[in-house]
Amino acid sequence: MHLIWLRTDLRLHDNTALAAASQRGPVAAVYLITPEQWQAHDDAPCKVDFWLRNLQHLSQALDNLNIPLLIRHAATWDQAPTVLSQLCRELSVESVHVNEEYGIHESRRDSAVAQALEADGVTFHSYLDQLFFQPGSVLTKTGTYFQVFSQFRKVCYSRLHSALPRRVPTPKAQAEPGVKSDPVPTAVEGFPTPSETLRALWPAGEDEARRRLDAFADQQISYYKDERDFPAKPGTSQLSAYLAAGVVSPRQCLHAALQTNQGEFESGDIGAITWINELLWREFYKHILVGYPRVSRHRAFRPETEALVWRKAPEDLAAWQQARTGLPIIDAAMRQLLETGWMHNRLRMVVAMFLTKNLLIDWREGERFFMRHLIDGDLAANNGGWQWSSSTGTDSAPYFRIFSPLSQSEKFDGDGVFIKRWLPELAALNKKQVHNPEAAGGLFGVADYPRAIVDLKQSRERALAAFRRLPSRQEMAEHE
Repeated sequence: MHLIWLRTDLRLHDNTALAAASQRGPVAAVYLITPEQWQAHDDAPCKVDFWLRNLQHLSQALDNLNIPLLIRHAATWDQAPTVLSQLCRELSVESVHVNEEYGIHESRRDSAVAQALEADGVTFHSYLDQLFFQPGSVLTKTGTYFQVFSQFRKVCYSRLHSALPRRVPTPKAQAEPGVKSDPVPTAVEGFPTPSETLRALWPAGEDEARRRLDAFADQQISYYKDERDFPAKPGTSQLSAYLAAGVVSPRQCLHAALQTNQGEFESGDIGAITWINELLWREFYKHILVGYPRVSRHRAFRPETEALVWRKAPEDLAAWQQARTGLPIIDAAMRQLLETGWMHNRLRMVVAMFLTKNLLIDWREGERFFMRHLIDGDLAANNGGWQWSSSTGTDSAPYFRIFSPLSQSEKFDGDGVFIKRWLPELAALNKKQVHNPEAAGGLFGVADYPRAIVDLKQSRERALAAFRRLPSRQEMAEHE
């Protein structure tokens, strides 16, 4: 018997480890429920619920091929070696197959499991699956990991031109192995079930992921560059949750985009090119996790920014978390997050910059809050985005570039359609007033909408002053 240990790869098709395991002989699948680990990693209840719902779909698909899905429990990943060794003994397993995951804890977990299994004579095999390129294989001329996305992308493009990552075959049905699937739990203690409204926005299963991908590639991708910044428009693929859980693979996404663009990366349909770039941003941030492990440890990518003096402002932080800042575009975005488990990408940058610059609150507070609420929460992408916005990360916005929530609002939600969708209390305001009710005069009492908690101009100056006081990278090096 051979075993595939499923993690963030909840699909039957184009699953590298599953294909490899099934080529060796009879195969079973296992999934570990690890609630304390998920809590330690701030995984959102809606994300855990999404995993479980996708597992139920996957279990049915595997059953059709006579591949049993077993569920085992381990409070944390520290217990994974013991739990998996026990299972391998029960089933007389010869080999265990996994798709690689990235991050310090993930790497340690897999090393510990491999060691325990190999001591029992069980071989452990890991495969590149959630990325196009192995971390460590896309390097600068001096052999270091890239720190700038545009340079990283250039090398990726040349690699993709010479060797396109191929999709792997789907396993065929096997003989009945005499092992029965376990029921997939519908809930896990400590992770309350989200509302039916939220769940309905994110139906589970590979069929839904492929439907979204096909619909986006057929109907939307050409408009992606022009429409992706407007939160009231359906301009994005809505695939991030499915990619984060591995219900669809980046290879499937890449091939769908190339198919609409006659196989081109750098010319042709500008929408398809822009979307492929987003897949490469995702890739870049995962390579950063491996190349610069400090970002897995809640450290700034730019070490000199660790000296920044952030404000301890619990009331301001709570107002931001609860959508009570008095700035409509910020509050509308935060309500979208709280109610749907997702936020439009442009708005992720706007609210992150508001928290870290206008409120001068540590980016780690925002990063944690997002992870606790995002259905597509992914350590690499979330950390990368927060560090970009707070000017502490790779390729980050220069510290003096501070988005004004008002100009972002006027530019990307000019008629206030998005704001009024999420803040119905402002529905009566015209398209000029809705961005800044306070400036409209005498509107403080609009359905109890709060006044702005911060003066944008003064807070911008405060942030600039705080960043100017930082030592340079060179000064940091001289003191070491």
